[in-house]
Amino acid sequence: MAARRFKVVAVGGTFDELHKGHKTLLLKAFEVGEQVLIGLCTDEFVAKMNKPHPVAPYGERLTELESFLRAYGLLERAKIIPLNDAYGVTLQRGCLEALVVSRETEPTAKKINEERAKRGLEPLHIVVIDMVPAENHAPISTTRIRKGEIDREGRLIKRQV
Repeated sequence: MAARRFKVVAVGGTFDELHKGHKTLLLKAFEVGEQVLIGLCTDEFVAKMNKPHPVAPYGERLTELESFLRAYGLLERAKIIPLNDAYGVTLQRGCLEALVVSRETEPTAKKINEERAKRGLEPLHIVVIDMVPAENHAPISTTRIRKGEIDREGRLIKRQV
């Protein structure tokens, strides 16, 4: 494992149907950061996102996230904070050094750095991971899981014809 490069990194998401892609993103954050701020989208923020599927309530998503972190011995290095917008704590001076994002959410990270620049803040380092592919090479996503196409590990769900 690479040496941790940053004191504090942040990662954010809805983390609904916590799947292999989410886990890869989270583990990468702990690989590069000593402390990891995890912004977990509030139910109010999720409502504004127009997701094409229902999303589990905040409490359920929080419990599942904590269970995953506990299983990997990472809970004590994590700080889970409610995320009410795309920026969270990223516009505060000195609270973090890097963002860990998926290829899909990289544009949001760039927007955060543009907003930081307007406020005279140093840009955050952006660590990008590729989307994790399912068995059929399309990215694993909560939408695909909710549609019953794949399971949380990206295995195709065989349909009865």
